[in-house]
Formats: sequence, C-alpha cells, structure tokens
Amino acid sequence: MRWLAVLSILGVVACARQPKGPPATAFVGARLIDGTGGPVIEDAALVVQGGRVVAAGARSDVPVPRGATVVDLTSKIVIPGLINAHGHAGDTRGLEAGHYSEENVLAQLSLYARYGVTTVMSLGGDGEPSVRLRDAQDTSSLNRARLYVAGSVVTAETPESARQMVDHNVALGVDLIKVRVDDNLGTARKMAPEVSRAVIDQAHQKGKRVAAHIFYLADAKDLLRSGVDLIAHSVRDGYVDPDLVSLLQQRNVCYVPTLMREVSTFVYQSRPAFFDDPFFQREADTAVVRALEDPRRQARVQGDRAAQAYQRALQTAKRNLKALFDAGVKIAMGTDTGPPARFQGYFEHLELEQMVDAGLTPMQALVAATGDAALCLRLPSVGTLERGKWADFVVLDADPLVDIRNSRTVASVYVAGNRVMAPRPPAP
Repeated sequence: MRWLAVLSILGVVACARQPKGPPATAFVGARLIDGTGGPVIEDAALVVQGGRVVAAGARSDVPVPRGATVVDLTSKIVIPGLINAHGHAGDTRGLEAGHYSEENVLAQLSLYARYGVTTVMSLGGDGEPSVRLRDAQDTSSLNRARLYVAGSVVTAETPESARQMVDHNVALGVDLIKVRVDDNLGTARKMAPEVSRAVIDQAHQKGKRVAAHIFYLADAKDLLRSGVDLIAHSVRDGYVDPDLVSLLQQRNVCYVPTLMREVSTFVYQSRPAFFDDPFFQREADTAVVRALEDPRRQARVQGDRAAQAYQRALQTAKRNLKALFDAGVKIAMGTDTGPPARFQGYFEHLELEQMVDAGLTPMQALVAATGDAALCLRLPSVGTLERGKWADFVVLDADPLVDIRNSRTVASVYVAGNRVMAPRPPAP
C-alpha cells in the first residue's frame, strides 16, 4: 500500500506543475506591436490559452508555461488583427449586390480574416443570419473575422417611420444604428434634420449608439449637435473647422475616414496598379478583375461626373483626416468595403497606405486600425494584444513601421489563437 500512497503523492505534484485549463501556446521571438501605441517589444513572448492572451511582453519577462506549445517567430513582426470600423458583409457576389445569405456572410468573414482583418463592424445590410453569427463568435474555436452589425440603414422620410425603423433594428439585436444623411452629390433627396434627430433620439432611448453616413460639413455639425455617436465617413465638401473639432471633442466622437470608398469610385477608369500586387492576386476573383479591365467599363468611369467629383473629394478627405488627427480627434480605420469592386480584406491595407499618405505615421495608422478602432466601437476584448483580450493577431514578414505597405507581408493570421487558413496562391 505504501507504493500506492507514493504514486498518489507524485501524481498530485505532477498535476500541480501542469498549466490550468486548455493547453497554452507561446509565440516567441517576434517584434510585437501591441496596438496601444506604446513602445515596440523586441524578442517578445505572446502566451495564448483558451483563445485569449494570458501574457505579452519581452521574452525575458514572460515565462513560458510548462507543457506549452512553442511557436518560433524570430525575425517576424506581430500586430493585432486589423479592425474595419466601417465595412459590410454578405450582400455582394462578384460585381452584383443583392445576394445576402448566411453562407455569403461567412465566406466574406473568412476572406477578411485571411487578409488579417479580424473584426468588422458591418454598417448596414445585416439580417438575422449576421446576428446569429455575431452571437456565436464568443468562443475559443473561432477561425474567421468577428462581426458586429447595424441592421438596415435608416433612410426614412418621416420622424414616425424613422422611429419604427430604429425599433425594428433594435428588435433584431443590432450593435448600433446607422443613419444616412446624404444627397449623392445633389442627385437624391437628403434626409431632413427632423427625421435624423428622431433617429438619434429613438436609438438613444433604446440604448443604442448612432453612426452617421455624411458627406457635407454642415450635416456633420448638425448631426453632432443632435447627439450622433460616430461619424462614419469623411467630410468631403470642404475643409474642417474649429467648430467641427469642438463638436467632436465635446463627447469624444470618433471619425472614420473611409478613404478607399472614394478611391473605389474612380480607380477603375484605367487598370489599377494593385491588380499586379501578388497580395491582391492571392484572393482575387479573375472574372471580376477581367470585368473591371473591360475598356467599355473604364470609359464609363472616365465619363462619370460623380467619379471625377469623388476623386477630387479624396484630397479634401485626406487633408481633413490629418487636421482632425492633429487636433486630437480619435480616428478609427474604416473602408466601406463590401459593395461591388471594394475588395474586402485587401482594401483595408490600401486604407492604411492612404492614411499614411495623408500625413499619419505608420504607428498612428496601425493604432487607428487596432486599439483606437476598438475603443471607438466599444469592443473591449479586441484591438490590442494585452492580457485578457482575444488572441487575434497577424504575423508579418516585414516591419510596417518602416513602410506601411509591409502590412501586406502577411505570413499567418490567428483568431482566438487559431491559425486561419492561409490565402490561396494565385491561379496559374
């Protein structure tokens, strides 16, 4: 019986040395950009267990748990998964809209993830399938982008119908409400102020924040005075002024530039250079590319007055981004990807490049796409690689702080600590 007692004691000791919970994985040796804007951590260790970060820091300060799987990332760079604060999921197939389905939503969330975009706020066009997917993603087995939803964009014509649309979205279970205040460069009727105020009032009564689609400076100011919570596009009709800055700062309202939305309106007037980017080609639908290269389509874009107006507006938007950032307004990266010819996952990397071209540093752009985007969307479990956050991160082969285009050197992507399927190689 003594030998049984000895074995029992040894078993207790052995069990005490094992890490509690599911097996841990330690990612070691990389340069870590944690999404906070703080110093880069050299020779880092990132310990993941149960889908979440349990420790992150210099390898000399972070012990690797006994029995953990060790992944050597020497010479690599690790950044948090990118957050798209204004995207869409599930409606487009090829160059056609109107194909919303759960299958399509899942396919596009997987596409986003393969490009390193691990969280998407879908600002419109979301139905019950998207809500179900959102509700099922709080799990350590997740291996696609996280999704948050706004339901149907509120485009009502009366205060009463506006309140009804808000109530419908709230009953659906949305994360926030999206209101559209725009006249499409004078070609459509813009929502009246009394209607947009009803949207904001009703949403706030129901405990929901409101994101606004805008184009004009005057509309941005009116909506901010009415209590809107997120400006979801750039001001593009003129330069921002101290009055707008003050209105944004009074309630710490964030600003989402969506520069690539403007690019998408005019870039196909000729063959864009990014068609030759191997990172784009990994996932490109060759039929879509061929259609966008059609000379007849290019000629239509060349002759489209709206496309040319938006091309000019892009420069205004970039100047405004820099001015607002310098004034202390918090910026969240967003792209408005999802509609036809706005390439999900890839355009987010071009958005980072546009933001840097506007005058932000690579670190500032990355924080806007990670930690600050999470703050703006009130998503406390993503955005930075800190203890307790979901282990959503991207492994890069080259340093984006040296050249923001290095964000495209994606070696691997992890969601909840699970490696996402690598992008497909281009077709021969």
